[in-house]
Amino acid sequence: MAATATISYHFSSMSSPDTVSLSSASSISRSLHTVRRFPGVSIFSPAIRRRISCQTVSSYPSSSVNGKAKAGPKDFLHIDDFDKDTILSILDRAKEVKAQIKSGDRTYLPFKGKTMAMIFAKPSMRTRVSFETGFHLLGGHAIYLGPDDIQMGKREETRDVARVLSRYNDIIMARVFAHQDILDLAKYASVPVINGLTDYNHPCQIMADALTIIEHVGQLEGKKVVYVGDGNNIVHSWLLLASVVPFHFVCASPTGYEPDARTTKRALRAGVSKIEITNNPKEVVKGADVVYSDVWASMGQKEEAEYRRQVFQGFQVNEELMELAGPNAFFMHCLPAERGVEVTNGVIEAPNSIVFPQAENRMHAQNAIMLHVLGL
Repeated sequence: MAATATISYHFSSMSSPDTVSLSSASSISRSLHTVRRFPGVSIFSPAIRRRISCQTVSSYPSSSVNGKAKAGPKDFLHIDDFDKDTILSILDRAKEVKAQIKSGDRTYLPFKGKTMAMIFAKPSMRTRVSFETGFHLLGGHAIYLGPDDIQMGKREETRDVARVLSRYNDIIMARVFAHQDILDLAKYASVPVINGLTDYNHPCQIMADALTIIEHVGQLEGKKVVYVGDGNNIVHSWLLLASVVPFHFVCASPTGYEPDARTTKRALRAGVSKIEITNNPKEVVKGADVVYSDVWASMGQKEEAEYRRQVFQGFQVNEELMELAGPNAFFMHCLPAERGVEVTNGVIEAPNSIVFPQAENRMHAQNAIMLHVLGL
């Protein structure tokens, strides 16, 4: 492998929010100026990385129309739209509601008489089943709208879809490609909008991940999470969580596939967590509480899959890497997994793999998010 560089960012209580500590001189400039592009956002650097066209978020517009803020509950679009106490409160609520559901008690029906529109520009088993089942178990009715049902932005403008669905439903969840679509839905909808995934971020997944870590490790605060793979929307949401809750987050990606520089800078400026961006997973995985992986080629990038398999050599989470992490490290993956590619079958089936409790927690975390935005 070529020489690698680690970019370490850590703010101590003595440091200024604008002070960044960098270790290792090679590739730092390139790493900090490598960005993805996401719809509707300003760009931190003119350099564009080799990948599917996306655009990056520098700041998040409020959910408003013509400058007038939406009255009522908040949307759930980005984790760092909320403070630490709110995030931890939502996670506590998730544990409570999960315990009630697991007990078999079906008397708690806060969503009774309510409907949710679920917009899927991108298909997904976990997102659909977890939202639909969770909403049903708490008394509500969810309506699935697939890619051909709306064709949002093609057959009908997003702003019109938002206003029409708001008149039929109490809440909207959307899983879309362009991040601007979720921003526009929230801007024009008069009911809460939940981000079920965009090319930029995946906040519901990371809330489920945080819940899983709390259950298995004991807490998230102060723990070390090492992500190995593509610096994608999952990583962006981890960075945004690290802007709010203090823990040690490491992203190990091949050169040119690091997370969006603007989002990294945003997390650093928050001065909450220790953050490392590196090209060498073996150096940083030691002492991890959690080793995390995701597919190397996401939906919409499958034509790059073979090329990426070459680029990502050395970034597979295998038995050797988990041994370096230590006997207490858990393995997590947001699924679906390509066994034998980004993770070996042995790792995903090992006793310290918590992949399937993690998948279940999508439902419980999302239930708590919906309760929060609906003010219930």
